[in-house]
Amino acid sequence: MSVPYRLDSCVWEITLACCFSCKYCGSKGGRARDNELTTAECLDVARQLADLGCRRVSLIGGEVFLRRDWETIVRALTSRGVRVAIVTNGFLFTPDIVERLRSAPIESVALSIDGPRDVHDAYRQAGSFDRALRALDTLAAGGILVSVITTLHSENAPRLEELYAVLREKPVCAWQIQACSPMGNAARGITHRFDVNAVLDFVDRHLEDSPFPIGVADNIGYFTEREGWLRGNPNGRAVFTGCRAGLSAIGIDSVGNVRGCESMYDDRFNEGNLRSRSLADIWNDPDAFAYNRRFTPELLTGACRSCPHGPFCAGGCRSYNYFTHGKLYEAAACGRNGGFREELP
Repeated sequence: MSVPYRLDSCVWEITLACCFSCKYCGSKGGRARDNELTTAECLDVARQLADLGCRRVSLIGGEVFLRRDWETIVRALTSRGVRVAIVTNGFLFTPDIVERLRSAPIESVALSIDGPRDVHDAYRQAGSFDRALRALDTLAAGGILVSVITTLHSENAPRLEELYAVLREKPVCAWQIQACSPMGNAARGITHRFDVNAVLDFVDRHLEDSPFPIGVADNIGYFTEREGWLRGNPNGRAVFTGCRAGLSAIGIDSVGNVRGCESMYDDRFNEGNLRSRSLADIWNDPDAFAYNRRFTPELLTGACRSCPHGPFCAGGCRSYNYFTHGKLYEAAACGRNGGFREELP
């Protein structure tokens, strides 16, 4: 029995191995898990994704390039018509990787850059900011589309203008700004509060002069006056249509656990494991992803319950809500409803 949901995109953590152990890493990256999927298992996952009609896969880590068979996995997807993007910290990037990315072929690469040099290096590693910028230049020179992802917390959010001054001089194709979710390493030692509306105002202020689109991720914003542009759409027509976890998107971790979103990094959200069930079986399970597939506006709480956009927004990002205040159907960082909810630390 099938369910009326089409899988469109997947975020796949192919390894937890990383050269960093960042203070805000939601998956506690650093060392590879002992039982990560083998190459043969990954190739079978790639086949299953394609067979299920998945159109786009984002490979993440850890650090993707620390897995020796990353190119084999990419080719297993692209040879089946699946578009592939890679998210990297750019620290271990080497020029020969560019040709491998081009021949695979990769759709784009996203670099994690989280502030001006002093902030970025403090939360990652000394020299990592400059290495990320060199990787950006090398990728762009090799004809690879490069975007930047910035994860916001209390220290770097007020310094977006400084980072923007650097990025606008670089060959960036897009910039995504997202809130740091208090999970994994970020559950301790990070102050998550920042001025949500100041960030939205920053994006709004540069919509006209930026050489690349600037957009906010699914865990911030929601239906302010510039909603369409804030979603990174140049024509301003984009709107947030609610969390897509389990509706059109899934996440897969390096040992084969399947979740609606790879940011839902908690066993509560595991729907099955690919070593014991097929992806189609998990996706088509009528009881899976119930937090979204069975959503009704009556589940909304707080300001979201009375918001006219509540039935469409569905309370924002399910993962971010869960890890910040535990209320799945109440947006934790909503610009329309005044920023962070009071329960946030």
